[in-house]
Amino acid sequence: MNLLNIFIETLNATIPVFAMVLLGVALKYLKWIDHSFINTASKLVFRGALPTLIFLSIIDADLTTALIPGLMIYFALATLIAFLISWAWAVKRIDRADRGVYVQGAFRGNGSILGLALAGTMYGDYGLSVGGILASVLIPLYNILAVIVLSSYQPGKRASWQSIVRNIITNPLIIAVVAALLFSSLGLQLPTWLHTSGRYFANVTMPLALICIGGTLSMTAIRESSSTALGASWIKIFWLPLLATAGAWLVGFRDAQLGLLFVYFSSPSAASSFVMAQAMGGNAKLAANIIAITTVGSSLTVTAGVFLLQLIGTT
Repeated sequence: MNLLNIFIETLNATIPVFAMVLLGVALKYLKWIDHSFINTASKLVFRGALPTLIFLSIIDADLTTALIPGLMIYFALATLIAFLISWAWAVKRIDRADRGVYVQGAFRGNGSILGLALAGTMYGDYGLSVGGILASVLIPLYNILAVIVLSSYQPGKRASWQSIVRNIITNPLIIAVVAALLFSSLGLQLPTWLHTSGRYFANVTMPLALICIGGTLSMTAIRESSSTALGASWIKIFWLPLLATAGAWLVGFRDAQLGLLFVYFSSPSAASSFVMAQAMGGNAKLAANIIAITTVGSSLTVTAGVFLLQLIGTT
């Protein structure tokens, strides 16, 4: 395959995802969608459509190939290491009041939406099933680590660990993964009509979720970005995917597994990081700036990374 074909194949994998984000920006600008629509649609995706997509992707998959313990362990360890390094860096370089939000923005990605969308675009049902299982790792891990670092710098706004645990075990995405694994292990099958109806519902997930991300994107936040926001964003969309993917290659991950790790590590900062920062008394404006910068910047870094992986023949 020549260089031009590889580049076109890369664009075919990444542009559809980011084009939907840009569509969300345009629809918001044209006032075809507003905050009320975005809030309602986001709840529909999170509580219904996305769990349905993950559930169906897992029960339709061959779990002997989709359930990869080594991949899950590496993702968790690399995320933990990135968290610790970001925190160590923040202690030396970032004002104390902003450290918690800085660290959260540097390690916490939007894997359950953008990462999963890219996984599905690049690897089809296999990417969705493996990606859904990876989501069951990242959701509790991201929440626990974020609470630890935010609590460390916001002593007056400590989160209730009971509340965090309850939120994790009642998370619709985790419930979908657990239910699908149980369903498959018992050898059960959905009636054809129910499976087809579920697919219709699941198919709205990615377009709607990506449009909502675009609708919440703030160009003002990007223009007002501080060096602190830029620093955290640079870690999230450049250093973390570069070093974590290189580490994955060194320990032996190749092809689709390496590609999936890359798209998850390179996903922009999660929108939920703004919600958590605000709830725990952190610098919510800084969190919003990081989300905006990484969302726009990742469209370039993800495309460049996928192109490089395809060029060297590892995806």
